[in-house]
Formats: sequence, structure tokens, C-alpha cells
Amino acid sequence: MSAAPQRTEFLGLDFDPIGADEAPRAIAERARRLAPFAYAATPNVDHMVRLEKRPELRPLYADAWMNLCDSRVLELFAKFSDLKLPAAPGADVVERLFEDHIKPDETVLVIGGSAKIARALRARYGLKDLRWMDAPPNLKDDANGRSECAYFIRVNPAPWIFIAVGSPQQEMIAHEVMQEGDAVGVAVCCGASLEFLTGDIARAPMWLRKARLEWLHRLASQPQRLWRRYLIDGPRIFAMWRKWRAGVPE
Repeated sequence: MSAAPQRTEFLGLDFDPIGADEAPRAIAERARRLAPFAYAATPNVDHMVRLEKRPELRPLYADAWMNLCDSRVLELFAKFSDLKLPAAPGADVVERLFEDHIKPDETVLVIGGSAKIARALRARYGLKDLRWMDAPPNLKDDANGRSECAYFIRVNPAPWIFIAVGSPQQEMIAHEVMQEGDAVGVAVCCGASLEFLTGDIARAPMWLRKARLEWLHRLASQPQRLWRRYLIDGPRIFAMWRKWRAGVPE
């Protein structure tokens, strides 16, 4: 099945305009069929700013089976543009998959994160066959390391795959698996979602999420790591949106 009847082009990227309730159901339906490998990307403001600077990364999203809007800020910009683009935060999608769809006896692959997170997922959801790979560092610049991750997916057939190594390296791994073929299941490029799910990192309270201020909570929680993303790079989305609205070519 296709991810959505029709994609919505926004800021030069085609999104699947489905929310955090519908997306997990679509992912689960494909995963359970053990269809040929496909992946869901979760672009947010950080991804969009990066794509403007590095357009060579666009195929990672153009070839994704599903592109979910992982940003309530992007959702708001789309609304101002008279587009319906519901937010489907990756953390919400991943939570719904584990809570509502993944069964204890199904094989689950996790690439990235930590042994602690893998143990927490096994214990919390009674997972009997969760296979964790301790991903090599510096995957963005390490083609051999990415190939190791892709190989792990190919030799461990599983309906559920979670690639939690940050962007764009997680999309690069998924794209490589798709191009190589000979793999099954659905991979979710999920960033820090598993850390939120297991409580390894505290997520913003619901009222902050609804106020579209989850980014502020993350900045306050990890200022040294995230200050540049949210205070320097992130605000570039305003100029990108204005240019897109004016129809200025990329």
C-alpha cells in the first residue's frame, strides 16, 4: 500500500499528510506483511535546514516510503500556507508502535541507542526477540560503519526496525538497505525517540508540546549539544519559508 493517497509538497519536500494515529497503523500494516524493505523518515526543522545547505541529501527523503512531519512548527508554517500537514512526531509514532502494534514474540531490530535502552524495551514490552546493534560512531562520515548497520538489517529479517543514530546517518543507512535490496520490514528513522520512550531522556510535558515549544524544553535540557541547532540553524526556517512562498527556485 502507499503511505498516503497523495503527498503534500512543502518547502521543496514531499510529505505524507498523515498524523500520529494513522501513521503507526500504516507502518504496522506493511511491517506485518514482511514486504520488501521500506523506511519512514521523520523530517523536522533541523532536517529542512540541512537539506537547504546539502541538497545532495534530498534522495534520502525522495526515496523514502513515508515522510512524516516531525515538527509542530512545520505544521504551523504549512497552516499559514493553507496546507494541511498534520504533525506526526517521531516520538509519538514510535510510542504508538510499541504500545499498540508490536507483539512480544515478533522480531524487533534496534540500531543505535544503548544496551540500557535495549534492556528497558525488552522488560517494558516483554519482547522476546529484540536484537540490538551497538552502532559505530561517526556514521555520517564512515561508509564502512554504515555498511555494517545495513548488513545487520539484511541478515536479521524483521518486521520492525528502528534506526536511532541521528540524522542524516540514519536515513543514509536506510537508503543503502533499500538500494541493495534483499531485506524486509519497515525501518523508522527515529532519532532520540527510543530515549524518550524508555525515560533515558525526559520528554517535554504535554502542555509544552501542544504549545509547539517542545524544542525549548530540549534546548533547556541539553543546551551544550543543541544550542546551535535551535538558536543558530533553526531560525533559518523563516527565510526558507518566505522564499518558498515567493516561489523562488532552490
